[in-house]
Amino acid sequence: MTGTGTTRPPDAERGTLDKAAGENFPVAPFFLPRAWRTDLMAVYGFARLVDDIGDGDLAPGGADARLLGVSEQAAEDRLVLLDAFEADLRRVFDGTPRHPLLRRLQPTVRRCSLTPEPFLGLIAANRQDQLVGRYETYDDLLAYCELSANPVGRLVLAVTGTSTPERIRLSDMICTALQIVEHLQDVAEDLGRDRVYLPAADLKRFHVQEADLATKSAGASVRALIAYEAQRATDLLNEGAPLVGSVHGRLKLLLAGFVAGGRAAVHAIAAADYDVLPGPPKPGKLRLLREVGVTLRGEG
Repeated sequence: MTGTGTTRPPDAERGTLDKAAGENFPVAPFFLPRAWRTDLMAVYGFARLVDDIGDGDLAPGGADARLLGVSEQAAEDRLVLLDAFEADLRRVFDGTPRHPLLRRLQPTVRRCSLTPEPFLGLIAANRQDQLVGRYETYDDLLAYCELSANPVGRLVLAVTGTSTPERIRLSDMICTALQIVEHLQDVAEDLGRDRVYLPAADLKRFHVQEADLATKSAGASVRALIAYEAQRATDLLNEGAPLVGSVHGRLKLLLAGFVAGGRAAVHAIAAADYDVLPGPPKPGKLRLLREVGVTLRGEG
């Protein structure tokens, strides 16, 4: 790829995009038109990279920091990296970005008339992760999901030219649900990063201490708490599911995949008897396909 700044090694760039295969739901499946796949992968590349910055999961070697103009001494400061990444994002809209994943994003932004707001929301969520590690109430968590998850669904609607206020409302519910499910799968991993996305009010309600989340296997109270949060996610998925019936063709199948991915992940959590502490319960492909069929039929 061409542009200003040092070129990131192609294999490292592909490594970021290849993480799409590990998601609970298909990011840009083969059945979509090529233009949509290209645009969705460009959006995914942005979202994955900003999460990797926020989680400290950048590829070794410091290439990303150098591309963003961050010195080796400052490269360990995630807030500095996020500031530099935001500055490069703004070049997508009024110049030439330095980072190849943002140069990949620029044609999508222009073709789909995307605005900076959803991208800035994802950066803000990762800034918040550096400053806030606990959430007192469910409403506090929902406010975080408004930044960390809902912009992704809004970008999918914008890329496919199907945004309406009602679809955005339904999409927000689905995306928030998917974020909650991911938090449930990753309780142990998040705790290792000194983050707890289970609301403190709910821990208190179920008589769970943070120390209970650090054990190898969940006790009865933790399992009851996880089941409670999983039901909340299921309710949000069900409320948002009419989004699938509001569109047609291949987009309908894509959105059904998002909802089905969330439902299949909840099923995997339930199948593990809500013990998420040994590692994230993951759904199998057959369960995902079954849930796609159920979602397309508008059942359950």
